[in-house]
Amino acid sequence: MQKIVLAPIALALLLSACGKPETITAGNLMDPDAEKVKAAPPVKLPPAMLASVTYRCKDNSVVSIDWFNDGVTANIRPKKVGEPISLAAPAAGQPFVGSDYELTGTPDAKEVTVKKPGGSAQACNV
Repeated sequence: MQKIVLAPIALALLLSACGKPETITAGNLMDPDAEKVKAAPPVKLPPAMLASVTYRCKDNSVVSIDWFNDGVTANIRPKKVGEPISLAAPAAGQPFVGSDYELTGTPDAKEVTVKKPGGSAQACNV
């Protein structure tokens, strides 16, 4: 019986030892690069992916194209496995080119034209 009564008393003593938590602050430390950060030009974020579409071409090959929302960037994957190849257009509405590939079309089009290295341009459908 005495153990049952002593347990809550011991618990109360332990909890009363806990004080109010204190916030520890480091003081007024200056960032040594603060001026460089202020003077730096704003960072341009990379474009977001707008659509990823797979097309079957006239030669029965399959290409996947990742379209980006800036209208001048696309990635093409001529094989199912492998790194994408970055394509860029000089301005929106012009063909995307890069690594001897040429792509003409838009993300919402049912048909695009793809020219692969060493080949001729061919139509590819969704």
